[in-house]
Order: sequence, then C-alpha cells, then structure tokens
Amino acid sequence: MVSVHSWLGWAVVVACGLAGLVALGYHFGRRRPDVAFKSMVSVCVVGAILQVGLGLVLFAQDMEPGSIHMFYGFVILLTLTFVYIYRVQFERRPALYWGLVLLFMMGLGLRGISSFGASF
Repeated sequence: MVSVHSWLGWAVVVACGLAGLVALGYHFGRRRPDVAFKSMVSVCVVGAILQVGLGLVLFAQDMEPGSIHMFYGFVILLTLTFVYIYRVQFERRPALYWGLVLLFMMGLGLRGISSFGASF
C-alpha cells in the first residue's frame, strides 16, 4: 500500500501541474471550459482526495510519515475545501482560478513528497 501511495503521489503532482498549465492556456487563449477541461480538473481533485485518504489509512496502520508530510496533505484538503466554499466565484473565470489552484496543489504535493519523514 505504501508503494501505491508513493506512485499515486507523483501521478497527482504531474497531473495537477499539467492540468494547471492547460487550464491557464484555456484562460489566456480565451477558450471556454469544455468537457475535457472539467474531466481534467475532476481527475486531479479525485486523485488528490484519494491520495490524502490513502495517507490517512497508512497513518492509521501505524506508519509514521512525519508531521511536515502530513501537514501538506491537510493543506491540500483545506485548499479543496476553500475551492468548494468559493465555487460560485469560480464560475466567473473557471480556467484562471482552477489553473492557479492546480498549480498550487502541485507545489504542495512536491513539498509533501520532499518532506517525507521530516517533523517540525
């Protein structure tokens, strides 16, 4: 299960990075979000939620990832919570906002991966 968590972590980071850049391309290219855009965002969000959930399962099995690693997982969940709270505002410029959020989540994921085993 640890290898799935490691593999999925990298997959989510890469997916969020690519999706964030594509979303910004949609915004600056003045393209309206279509089904592909929504599917891309959904894959990233679901992947991030699964990754955090898998991390919680591993923590419940007495795996100690380090407090900094866990902090970044919680910040990803907090970020998605704020996106949900402000979902009405996201309708104004969805490609710009989602692009920035996905790149932010990519950064959080990279920091989480690099801080594995470290504690405050």
